[in-house]
Amino acid sequence: MGVIRDILRSAIPAEKLRKFSGRFDVIGDIAVITIPSGLEEYEQMIGQAIMDHRHGIQTVIKKISRITGDSRTATYEIIIGTGTETTHYENGFSYHLDLKSSFFTPRLAHERMRVTNQVRAGESVLVLFAGVGPFVIPSASRGARVVAIEQNPDACRWLVKNLRKNRVSEQVTVVQGDAFDPVLLADEKFDRAIIPTPYGRDEIFDLAAARVGHYGLLHFYTFKNVAQSKEWEHEFENHGYEVISRRRCGNVAPAVSRWVFDLRRCQASRMRPAIAHISNF
Repeated sequence: MGVIRDILRSAIPAEKLRKFSGRFDVIGDIAVITIPSGLEEYEQMIGQAIMDHRHGIQTVIKKISRITGDSRTATYEIIIGTGTETTHYENGFSYHLDLKSSFFTPRLAHERMRVTNQVRAGESVLVLFAGVGPFVIPSASRGARVVAIEQNPDACRWLVKNLRKNRVSEQVTVVQGDAFDPVLLADEKFDRAIIPTPYGRDEIFDLAAARVGHYGLLHFYTFKNVAQSKEWEHEFENHGYEVISRRRCGNVAPAVSRWVFDLRRCQASRMRPAIAHISNF
């Protein structure tokens, strides 16, 4: 990332360049950057530097709003290029999507591989907030029966296309609906649930845990600081869950990280009391 700053060093005043981290995400052939305040006049120059450095980048877009709403999408503006539709390749699978209408982060590639590599043939797997399929497709490819829930209709359309493209359509049921709807799939039990929870929506844990059978597994993602993550670990243990692991998988703000808890739901596990106690951080 320092290479981009080095390229720009002779063109942008040092006091302004210090504001730019040089970091960007690559999704398919699109680079996604954030332009700090005061650097707007240099955004074309920054975009061109990224394209010159990373061959294969066809479009550079800047993020101008946070991820919001039920569709979990951000707002972007094209700096260089023509569109926000792309195909992203990850761990041997391909995902076609439009960043304007579907959420995707490349930062969880290793984490998605770690979790889906644990899936066994014949398992029933529930994936909430399924998006365009990065947890769904690898799980299905390992022989699992997967139910994928996604509220965003555009993401659902891309998911269905990606299932066909990766040849796993027969193993996956796509449900377009609200994961927080207690009636949705209320009578089904799964061997495993994968829950990439949106920021600030930890109440989903109760619904997800209720859909996992005794001794089933949950991979629960949440956003916390270190002290809060330790408190959650203790509370899960106090309420009957076996905590297989607690892992940090990326920083999202100063002192706040995305954490994943790999949990086993034991027969005596209690659900709502745990979350009612620990969700008030």
